[in-house]
Amino acid sequence: MYAFAKRPKWIVSHVLVLILIVTMTGMGLWQIQRHNDRKEANAEVVDRLSEPVVALDTLTGPEDPFSIGEDLRWRIATVTGVYQPDDEVLVLGRTYNNAAGYWALTPLLTSDGSAVAINRGWVPFSPGPGEPRPESAAPTGEVTVQGLIRETVTPEGLQSADPTEGTLDALARADLERFEAQLDYDLYPVFIQLEQQAPPVGELPIPVPRPDQDSGPHLSYAFQWAVFTLTAIIGYPLVLRRVARSEGSEGRHSDIPVDYL
Repeated sequence: MYAFAKRPKWIVSHVLVLILIVTMTGMGLWQIQRHNDRKEANAEVVDRLSEPVVALDTLTGPEDPFSIGEDLRWRIATVTGVYQPDDEVLVLGRTYNNAAGYWALTPLLTSDGSAVAINRGWVPFSPGPGEPRPESAAPTGEVTVQGLIRETVTPEGLQSADPTEGTLDALARADLERFEAQLDYDLYPVFIQLEQQAPPVGELPIPVPRPDQDSGPHLSYAFQWAVFTLTAIIGYPLVLRRVARSEGSEGRHSDIPVDYL
């Protein structure tokens, strides 16, 4: 009855359907893993945000490795110093409410001569790097900043790194090691995502919001892949059965003697 299923074209069909089922199963499991990763990341954010607000220099210093940011990210810390606007860089490719722009990353020089990079927030795409932005200029004099500790960002995979020589007005990412290379003072191994400042900030830059705490669409995507997989697992045998019946019916008709017809 199912002899047709051994024909070359049907063997190819079996293999393709099997590959499809394995691929869709893998996609579903991947979405489940992403959902679990998101839950863990959200739990980390909640735990870190619940810890007491402390001075940054009680957690780390410029002598620490950049990898320490992984252990401190999302903690709330304060730091006092004087902005160095001449050393400010813009982090490219940042959006706010679907509008293109930059992050203003400005060193805050502390009393010990080292500095903390402060992500003062988002500024619109125009004007460009190197051009004056008086409406978003850093305040003068001593300020106290409170915000979220963030880790340095380095190129991954096929991403291109920023040039390692020369002074840049803009960076592709908040790469603190690259930023420090163009400064005349040491930089802390983490940066602060500004939330509060005394004296207070103006309308620009717009502080970067805290991360979303939702679980994302990954679980619903996993369910969709599961439906697709079950459809293939159940539907393909039904197709084979229907073809088998069709061929069996044709065979029976072909066996009927001509005289009988």
